[in-house]
Amino acid sequence: MRVLAEGTGGPPEAEESGGRLKEPGGSAGTPRAIAGIALWAVAALLVVLLLLVIVRLPWIGDLGMHAATVERLRHRLLDPGNPLVDENTPSPYYSPWTVFLGVLARVTGLSVWVVLRIGALISLTLLVTGVWRYVRTLSAHRLAPPLALLCVVFLWGTQVFNWSGFIGLNSLALTVAYPSVFALGLAFHFWALLARALKDGPADRWSGWAAFLGLGAVWAVVLLSHQFTGVVATLGALATVVGARAGWWVWPRLGAGVVLGVVVLALWPYYDFFALLRVGGLEAIHRPLYMDLFARFWLVLAGVVALGMRGWRDRRDPLMVFFLLGALVFAAGGLSGHYSWGRALPAALIPAQVAAAVEVAGAARGVLRNMGAVVLAGALAVGAWAQAGAVGYAVGRSALPGAVAAKYRAPWVGYHWITPWVRYGDVVMARTMTARQIPAYGAYTVAPGYPDFFLPDAGRRETAVRTYFAAGTSRDARLGVLRAYGVRWVVQWPSDGGLPAGDRALRRVASGPRGQVLYEVVR
Repeated sequence: MRVLAEGTGGPPEAEESGGRLKEPGGSAGTPRAIAGIALWAVAALLVVLLLLVIVRLPWIGDLGMHAATVERLRHRLLDPGNPLVDENTPSPYYSPWTVFLGVLARVTGLSVWVVLRIGALISLTLLVTGVWRYVRTLSAHRLAPPLALLCVVFLWGTQVFNWSGFIGLNSLALTVAYPSVFALGLAFHFWALLARALKDGPADRWSGWAAFLGLGAVWAVVLLSHQFTGVVATLGALATVVGARAGWWVWPRLGAGVVLGVVVLALWPYYDFFALLRVGGLEAIHRPLYMDLFARFWLVLAGVVALGMRGWRDRRDPLMVFFLLGALVFAAGGLSGHYSWGRALPAALIPAQVAAAVEVAGAARGVLRNMGAVVLAGALAVGAWAQAGAVGYAVGRSALPGAVAAKYRAPWVGYHWITPWVRYGDVVMARTMTARQIPAYGAYTVAPGYPDFFLPDAGRRETAVRTYFAAGTSRDARLGVLRAYGVRWVVQWPSDGGLPAGDRALRRVASGPRGQVLYEVVR
């Protein structure tokens, strides 16, 4: 197979005409033209599906954290405090992206859930257009962008894997409102703009100093918005620079862009970015990233074959270098026990997925092209079927056929039922899973539902929650915990423990799904 890559020549059927490449196509009605129309149609349906998901905004995982962050910024933009507990501490969740959403919520008066849907729409737009622009730096074939979009969403494995920063369809449906999707969409644009700047000569207007300074600022925004995706963006940028073979003129400008990016990171007022380099305790959380790798990602092997073909033609191929850097960081994390480094895995997956699309779309006519197209089509079909349950996030489980409904994982119900009584800033006693959702509605919890390395007394707060709900804790000790943290409400399941339902210190206020109860603490 031969691929059309900017600066490396095109396939035999591409002809130069007036400075523009004429793409291979085929008359309307030919099998190749029909396949192209079908490809664009499937890509369009994928986008429509994700738009419908945004309307429903399914909730599993970290969405409550991001909602709470926007809510704090809406009320106190310059000094929001901790997003989860009633303490004045910094938080890495206060990023340029969430600050923008907080300003939007503050100016418009829209609810945090509407603002998150707007943010999800922006992020999805950035992601789709970013993939398109990045792929266009690698191939001029008109089918490469839509095929690449399908590959980055479906070319994963047969075991569904949901994690922030990993954009398989199911994971993307659940995280589309997360900062990680915004950061990854911006990263694709960052790589495309960098490739363009490196391709131009030193006298070209775009490749001037301003362009590289702008790229440095974009790099910093990605890092501040989602640090792990920032690592992926950095590895992709390094691969782009290696593959560009730019002249000496680019190094001072690249250096200036890096310096500006570091300055932006250092001056960001909401948290100390470089303090994150000293944070520990992330390894146990991320160890699952190294489990069941084949089942989760085996369809990406089609892209690894494509990368091998690209690397055979050009040892400095940017996608091949990108893949090797990502695989090296991921492997080093597994071997050294730094499992948080596993978050760099998209730096290996993305170039393989994109390479599969570019190779098949730009392959010269013949048996190899047809074989590659059949293999990739089969892999995409298998990947799509494995993640078919995500359709339920757009249409609801009741609309799914039985075989697809079996793949569907119901989202969380939420705690909107407590909002008629629990007000913004009230403190609620709740166990961990409940504490991951309640701050989304403006209340605080005694202990954060997520690890918070900027909260000095996080361990003491977690102990206090365990003490309150523990079976052997005395009534006086439980009341002491409630007083110490200014608790106004308790949300618990009947089996949670804590003060008994008839205790005079509690007043039953409301019942929620599956037997949950909201109690008011009587002062």
